[in-house]
Amino acid sequence: MKISVVIPVFNEKETIETIVNKVYALDFDKEIIVVDDCSTDGTREILERMETEGIKKVFLPENRGKGAALRKGFELVVGDIVAIQDADMEYDPQELKLLAEPIIRGVADVVYGSRLSGGKAQRVYMFWHLVGNKFLTLVANILYNTTLSDMESCYKVFRSRILNEIKLNSSRFEIEVELTAKFCKNKYRIYEMPISYYGRTYDEGKKITWKDGLSALWNLIKYRFVN
Repeated sequence: MKISVVIPVFNEKETIETIVNKVYALDFDKEIIVVDDCSTDGTREILERMETEGIKKVFLPENRGKGAALRKGFELVVGDIVAIQDADMEYDPQELKLLAEPIIRGVADVVYGSRLSGGKAQRVYMFWHLVGNKFLTLVANILYNTTLSDMESCYKVFRSRILNEIKLNSSRFEIEVELTAKFCKNKYRIYEMPISYYGRTYDEGKKITWKDGLSALWNLIKYRFVN
């Protein structure tokens, strides 16, 4: 089965070439779709000069957010499985193949890579970020009657046919909430597997803030009742 790896990127000039090369080197049938969300730090120029064969590159004309970049990338998917990969090196692409295995075996429709289920290397940092993530995940579990441990994880791997069965609207970080809500409401078989996490601090370039947490909370409630 072919895995379509969608990489949304905004202002990641220090890591974009490395992450694309790491994904390109993975030993499974894949396509790589990189969507630049109107970067202004030189990321676009790095992508333009990269000549790695077979990479689909999309350059958005204005900054619209992670959700908009992902939705654009999803439009280009031709693989059987979709995997989301951030460009900031917080997640190890070597783990994507393992995450796809329950789908390949036919037991799962969606697999989340959990940073909070133990068993893999985890950077120790930012207590309040952890508290916020656990709170939002708890709210998701209550609203959608599920047992996730890490709703906000970047690593969501799922059957590509799902993109034809749900409609996504989010433009920014709330895309994580919308995906979770619609996976649960459509009763897809969701599994979790532990992953490593090499988190960044804000000084190192992390972009998500408490405002995104408030947006996530509102959208968790909203998508419980609307499509």
